[in-house]
This record gives sequence, structure tokens and C-alpha cells, in this order.
Amino acid sequence: MQIEKLVAFHKTMGDVTRIRIISILANGPKRGQALAGILNLTAPTISHHLTKLKEVNLVRDRREKNSVYYYLNDDVLQHYSRALPEMISYEGESNKMDNKKLSGDHKKILENFLTADSRLKTIPAQRKKKLIVLYHMASLLESGRKYKEKELNAFIHSFHDDHATIRREFIIGSIMYRENGIYELNPREMWATIE
Repeated sequence: MQIEKLVAFHKTMGDVTRIRIISILANGPKRGQALAGILNLTAPTISHHLTKLKEVNLVRDRREKNSVYYYLNDDVLQHYSRALPEMISYEGESNKMDNKKLSGDHKKILENFLTADSRLKTIPAQRKKKLIVLYHMASLLESGRKYKEKELNAFIHSFHDDHATIRREFIIGSIMYRENGIYELNPREMWATIE
């Protein structure tokens, strides 16, 4: 996730009505008119707030016959909720991986999972080992560069044939952010913590 996305999320959530809408949708989907009735607001006001929440991908809608139902995108809420505390608790290291990769443990893990020509033998199942390998791979990508999915697949393919799984792991570990098929590295302080 880019810092700009995190800022946009918090700006959007800086409104009491939007927080109330999220709270209501956390208990299940609702139609716009139902939200208006619960909050004692006009339909256009609810529509405005729902549009803002949809812009940060926090709310999704689905048409069922003649009604539109709004759903909370819980995964996005959880992701944004974790991002700021992880960033704030960052201890000022200039680069988590640079400081940790020099440790014997990390070096040994990379040696165990990478061939002599830097191909990944297998994707580690254990979270810590997987993150060490993903950090290593991501450190070879350019910070600030936007990668098309095809470019990222080609990069990943130089390590392992299963580019879809590794791409997904980059997103799960907050190493990369994806929007409209374009991938970009998150700032390192937002990457999942190797424990």
C-alpha cells in the first residue's frame, strides 16, 4: 500500500457518518435506503458517503433485482487498520531486510531455499522463512517503479514458475500494493514483520 492510499483512507474515515455506516455494515449488508432510515439521513447524503467509502474500496455494492446492497470490505478494513500501527511502531531501521539479512539465520534460510543460480527451490511454508525469501526477492525490485502484471510475472519467473502464488504473497505480506493490474513496492516500513 502506498502512503497516499493510507492517508486517503484516514481522510475518508475522518467523518462520524462514515464510521457509523461502517459499523452498521459490519453486521451485514444493507440497502442505501435502509442506511438512510437507520441514520435518519436523506438518500443523497447516504449516497455521497457511500461513494467516498467505495473510493477507498472499503465498501462494495451488489445489485440484487431492483435493489443495491452495500457490503463492508472487511479485508480492506483490516489491512488499513494494521498499516498505520505497523508503520508507527517501525523502529527507525533504514531497511529491515538489510539489517536482518546479514544474520546467520537469514543467510542460512536463503541458502536452503535458493539454488546457486538464485532460483527458488520451493516456496517456504513457514511464514518467517517465506517472508525472508520474499524480502530478498523484493529487494531486487525498483522502489517507486510501477510494474505491469506481465513485467512482475517475468521478474518472479526468474525465481520460480508459480508467479501467481508469489505475486499474491507479495500483497499478503504488504510488500507490494496492487491497483488495476499495476504493482508497486510499499515503503519497507509497511512490509510484514519477520518475527
